[in-house]
Amino acid sequence: MIGSDERELRTASLRLAAQFALIIVGLFVALGVVVFSVVSAGQVEAAQRALSDASMVDSVHDAPRDLLVTVVGPEGRDSSPNLPEGLPDEAALQNVLRRGGSQSGIVEAGGQRYLTETDVRRGKVVQVSYGLGEQQEELNRLLVALVVSGFIATLAAAGIGLVVARRSLRPMAEALSLQRRFVADAGHELRTPLTLLSTRAQLLRRHVAREPAAADDELLSGLDEIVDDSRALTEIVQDLLTAADPRQTAESEGVDLGELAAAVVRSAEGSIQERGIRVEAEAGSGALVTGAPVSLRRMIVALLDNALDHARSRVQVTVAYTGDAVTLSVEDDGPGFSAGVESRAFERFATSRDAQAGTERGRHYGLGLALVAEVVTRHHGTVDASNRPAGGAVVTVRIPRRS
Repeated sequence: MIGSDERELRTASLRLAAQFALIIVGLFVALGVVVFSVVSAGQVEAAQRALSDASMVDSVHDAPRDLLVTVVGPEGRDSSPNLPEGLPDEAALQNVLRRGGSQSGIVEAGGQRYLTETDVRRGKVVQVSYGLGEQQEELNRLLVALVVSGFIATLAAAGIGLVVARRSLRPMAEALSLQRRFVADAGHELRTPLTLLSTRAQLLRRHVAREPAAADDELLSGLDEIVDDSRALTEIVQDLLTAADPRQTAESEGVDLGELAAAVVRSAEGSIQERGIRVEAEAGSGALVTGAPVSLRRMIVALLDNALDHARSRVQVTVAYTGDAVTLSVEDDGPGFSAGVESRAFERFATSRDAQAGTERGRHYGLGLALVAEVVTRHHGTVDASNRPAGGAVVTVRIPRRS
């Protein structure tokens, strides 16, 4: 692949790898939250169970090592040795002494959190405290482990995603590169004969103009049309090259869609007369849009050709604007669209011949309407197809109006 295609492949691979890494981070964060919550809840349950197991303790000497006990009785107060500053919880002791019952809560003492429970046992007020420091350290270690493992998993996911993305995208990138080279080569090969054709037509036109007695108006008009058509073909080739490569953008300018539609109808007069179909064009003033004239001309030509292919006797081209949109509609009095086919009319090689097997001729769309849809999309518009109440089909294009 060429350098630009390789850069696009690298950029797309990095983007996919980053997205994959973000997904892994999201999943790991969710998993970490669940694990942290479960472990934290288990530690709280273990602390409450330890306090519950000490429900019969009413003496400092009977308390397990991991419990700190304070007993207030008729003979006085007795506490576990080396109580940290902040224990016992005097407020809880006084409340239970006055009101009875039990009271539990978490107390900060000596830089550590303690789960305390104060109640009355055998005429004594007993306060049992369970240190939560070890549990907090376990939670901190778990949090560090989750962060480190998540960081490693993210790097691994990004690396694996980058490798997988490059391997997956390379065939598609090579196919797109091959397509671009084919279109560029075809465009290059077509430009030369089209340029020669245009040059020869112009030279012939000048030669005939120098001898007006040897030429009639029809010949001069025909030569002018050849010059215009060769120039239009050259522009179409360039537009196809632009459409085939999304990295290129055509220059946009103000285009009067009504005038462009009228010009397309005039250029197709020869084909219209041969078919014996009446084409009426109606265009209001001010139907100005922003876009590429060549692309918009291709769109109108495709719509007109599709209508002429299926019309019995009449085609109507109407351009108008309402509000902030310019509307182009092309109607014909042909067989119309089969039921349910309107939504597929803009697909490549779409057809309704099978659906209309009993009729003399089904409606076939080929590439024309698909190209119309592509041009409309590039101009930020919409297109739809439907059947006319009086019979026949109508294709309507709406493009934002140029302010």
